[in-house]
Amino acid sequence: MNPEDRVLVGVINRRQDLTHAEQDHWYRIPEGQAQPGLYAEYLAFFLSRAFKERNGGVYFFARRRGEELVTRADLLPDEADHPRAQARYYKIQLDPLQPKDPPILNPNKRRFAFVYTTWDRFINATRIDDLFSRADHLVDRVYYALRDEGYRPQRSWERGDLYPLHSPRLRLLCEEGEVTASPHSEQSQVQIHEDLGATLSEIRAAVAERGGLRMLTIPAEA
Repeated sequence: MNPEDRVLVGVINRRQDLTHAEQDHWYRIPEGQAQPGLYAEYLAFFLSRAFKERNGGVYFFARRRGEELVTRADLLPDEADHPRAQARYYKIQLDPLQPKDPPILNPNKRRFAFVYTTWDRFINATRIDDLFSRADHLVDRVYYALRDEGYRPQRSWERGDLYPLHSPRLRLLCEEGEVTASPHSEQSQVQIHEDLGATLSEIRAAVAERGGLRMLTIPAEA
């Protein structure tokens, strides 16, 4: 375990999915929500409200062994009539789950679907906020502000294993190209800074200059 090993924290909303991780040693991610290559040595799991006494915390993690692209019906044959039965998922093979002690809790009710972080941040974290670098934090709040306004930004996370440093960034597909935003101006068209309102205004203007958002149809996750 190296300090710069990458950890992907995902959310588990159903008890069946935790059972698959514990007993069958796999976890699923919709193809459209996964970055190509799944750059993480470890996966960790945030349990949602379905888990009652363990609601709102990261209690388990495991080393990733590999992945394959399969349909939902292949993963969950007992749910073959599900509307997304033919949707494609990454089936991520895992080593046996290990407990995260102490667990990582979410007292500030921070919203997220996935968090990319480093091993040193993960193993020392006691709160979800501890997983984020400063640059990740700036991008994260803009991401959710745009989501709340009806935009569909794509995001990437800080990667310290690359040189030069890969800054976290947002990407919005437009009718005439795309808009990228990052805390580092040299890596994007719009710089994300401390002034959230000003950052959002600059992003809206850049999107408008490129003909507005491209219309996409994205099915609901399940």
